[in-house]
Amino acid sequence: MPDQAGRPRSGFGGRRATRAVGLVVAVLLGFSLPVVGATVAVAQEPDAPAPAVRCQITDPALAEISGLVDLGERMLVMNDGGDALSVSVLDAGCQVLETRTAAVDPYDPEDLALGADGTLWLADAGDNNSVRSTVALLALRPDGSAAVHRLSYPDGAHDSEALLLAPDGTPYLVTKDVLGSSGVYRPTGPLSAEAAVPMERVATVNMTLTGTPGGPVGRAGQLLVTGGAVAGDGHALALRTYTDAYVWPLSGSDVVGALAGTPVRVPLPESPQGEAISFTGDDAQLVIASEGVPSEVVVVPISAVTPASAAAPADGPVPSLTELTSSGRSPVTSALIAAAVATLVVWLVPKLRRRPRS
Repeated sequence: MPDQAGRPRSGFGGRRATRAVGLVVAVLLGFSLPVVGATVAVAQEPDAPAPAVRCQITDPALAEISGLVDLGERMLVMNDGGDALSVSVLDAGCQVLETRTAAVDPYDPEDLALGADGTLWLADAGDNNSVRSTVALLALRPDGSAAVHRLSYPDGAHDSEALLLAPDGTPYLVTKDVLGSSGVYRPTGPLSAEAAVPMERVATVNMTLTGTPGGPVGRAGQLLVTGGAVAGDGHALALRTYTDAYVWPLSGSDVVGALAGTPVRVPLPESPQGEAISFTGDDAQLVIASEGVPSEVVVVPISAVTPASAAAPADGPVPSLTELTSSGRSPVTSALIAAAVATLVVWLVPKLRRRPRS
């Protein structure tokens, strides 16, 4: 089935490709090699309270959660993949209350954000084989209408699983780089439903090995950016890998300035394939989720970065998705590793063909 841009789906698939390439990197990273390039200073999270399981997802229809927005008593989640734009509302017990869909066939949606006007934004930016000429931001508006906004990179195709939606509505895509040097891109002009808008690279985030266990690809998972979030009150932003979260203070909508600072690293509980992250509804903690069923939704405290204010979740009857959203919320690398990975990936690509989605 063609994707939303009319291109046939081909190449090697998300989980299988990521796992295969990641295992190659993990093996290589096990050797002691000279370091080239700079590392990013990180402030370790000091004696934070232990993470707590909020609930367990058991619905087989939510086996590939890669995007999450927490609203307090409700959560919005999206799956990686599928043949329609789809967002589900969960209650505090991880039960599905409502699912909203639109007749848009995505290629590889990977992250979810909620705009100030209540629009849900899905980052259809996955590209494991780096073959897409454009990626897309899919908009699901509170009135149920949808739109596709295509974007193009200035320097060739990239795989991206993280969306940062600044308080002023500017979207930033963060790439998933097997060597840990992730590019940060934003559109050069207003989004358009008529033509692809070029993006520019505005920052680089260099992930380093942390020693935190977890994920499907061993040590390589410590370098791969798999999700992003901006606090609803705008005080902070976060990126996650398979194993750790990184939290930066945010001033206004200056995402680039924030990423130039020193983040707090928060080791995450071990999970099979953690890709979803959000700030809690009161913006004081993180919420994470993993692909797989059953899987746990976990609240992770952040003691080193606190919001200026917090709003308690509202009680009352279960609202619709429209009601929920109407108010809005807004290296460590070496030349040898790079050469070896590039060689092995080229060798692996023809052998890992993507299964067509039905």
